Amino acid sequence: MWQIFHKLGSPKWFFGIAATLMPWLLWVGVAMLAAGIGWGLAFAPQDYLQGNSYRIIFIHVPAAFLAQSVYIMMAVAGLVTLVWRMKLADVFVKAVAPVGAILTFLALFTGAVWGKPTWGTWWIWDARLTSMLILLFLYFGVIALGAAISDEKSSARAVAVLVLVGVVNIPIIKYSVEWWNTLHQPATFKLTEKPSMPPEMWVPLLLSVLGLYLVFGWLACLRMQTEILLREGRTRWVKELIQARGS
Repeated sequence: MWQIFHKLGSPKWFFGIAATLMPWLLWVGVAMLAAGIGWGLAFAPQDYLQGNSYRIIFIHVPAAFLAQSVYIMMAVAGLVTLVWRMKLADVFVKAVAPVGAILTFLALFTGAVWGKPTWGTWWIWDARLTSMLILLFLYFGVIALGAAISDEKSSARAVAVLVLVGVVNIPIIKYSVEWWNTLHQPATFKLTEKPSMPPEMWVPLLLSVLGLYLVFGWLACLRMQTEILLREGRTRWVKELIQARGS
């Protein structure tokens, strides 16, 4: 068990595993994402209250789900950085933070587009919207802090602490619709309850969510590989890899 754990912390081992997984993550993810969004936008029935305006849910919900999930992953990686001092955990945090920021912005933007016909306004200081905006600022803070500290070890520790402090915002986002009087609708999917939507709506939504997670996996691997090459550029295995690819 500990051997596997230490292998996971090896940049060289991860680089090879990522290269094997990336094509599958990309093509299966793109296929599922295209199928889910295409089905949802073109073939899913209209909502009996919101008409066609609800269709943005097939973009908004996957982006919002993944934006929160990425931060939770970063928090786990931050804990690993502080406790076991694994460089690969810090590589993950630095690699995916910009992706998380883009996903959070996309969730906020599509939420605003959806809110205009539904609530009659682009923005309201709703509990869910405000906590998602805080999540965007947390992502920006992680990116800025990582870039501001030149020493790799000090940067890793500082970023890990910030990520762990900020993770308290995730349950606030999740339960804000239950804790406060909010305009935002409750969760679309719940593991303990049957979906309130008909299968013609929730199946393409589920495909979109799973597809985006797989595409994220590909992008995370790609960005981590790039970060590893930058950090491990002087090591023998990276020099051999570059030489092999150049020949």
